[in-house]
Amino acid sequence: MVFGLFAWWPIARSLLLSFQQTNLVDPAEWVGLDNFTKLFDDPLLWITLRNTTWFVVLALIMGFPLPVLLAVVMSEVRRFGGLFRVLVYLPVVMPPVVAVLMWKWFYDSDFGLFNQLLGTVGLGPYPWLQDTTTAMPSLVLEATWASAGSTVLIYLAALASVPTELYEAAELDGASILRRVWHVTLPHLRGVLLVMLLLQIIGTFRVFTEPFVLTDGGPEDSTVPVLLLIYRYAFIYGDYGAAAALGVLLAVLLGVLSAIYLRLTRRWAES
Repeated sequence: MVFGLFAWWPIARSLLLSFQQTNLVDPAEWVGLDNFTKLFDDPLLWITLRNTTWFVVLALIMGFPLPVLLAVVMSEVRRFGGLFRVLVYLPVVMPPVVAVLMWKWFYDSDFGLFNQLLGTVGLGPYPWLQDTTTAMPSLVLEATWASAGSTVLIYLAALASVPTELYEAAELDGASILRRVWHVTLPHLRGVLLVMLLLQIIGTFRVFTEPFVLTDGGPEDSTVPVLLLIYRYAFIYGDYGAAAALGVLLAVLLGVLSAIYLRLTRRWAES
């Protein structure tokens, strides 16, 4: 009952709203597919989809291998293991807006920490958030730092289930640490890796805080993701119907991608 009220009812209400035109005060007007037509006629929609896809690709390249690597290294550390776990998880407990504002200072082109450090070796300053080339990678770097901690703990819990006898047998066979990781660790993490990859794809498609606080979609709309466009439609343009329609399209897209992904990886996960 409670789950249906706070989960399924908003979904159903958004689906209905996507076929209406309303300001949420006056009675809604049924407009059919006009909201979807308006979206597809908006050139910013295609820019937004390109930006979001680029963010997802960069996040997978930069952010997916890092937690696995950290978890493997931390599982081998015998001393100060608890301290390392706390340090890795610390960004997760920090309020997201506070973390993003801290990184906004890091990226400041005049007084930011990164440019100050680079200045000591004669480099920079660089316009991290003001250049269309570096803005998106800068957002991905902050997002990776902020979210990696929880993923690392999940991998550490999965690593604890790997039988130590397998590592001992590999060591007796003369396997190096890289071979042990490749032939013992990763095969046992296969199911977890597949699930975490899917969750990361879904999560990065729904990025909002970083572009909203750091760049507000700039420069030149190069960092406007789908959720920020939904926000603009609803709270800047006052077009709640178009915002709901875009939300429905995003949900359908993620549903289709998830179904295709699960079908393609089912056999590998069960083998």
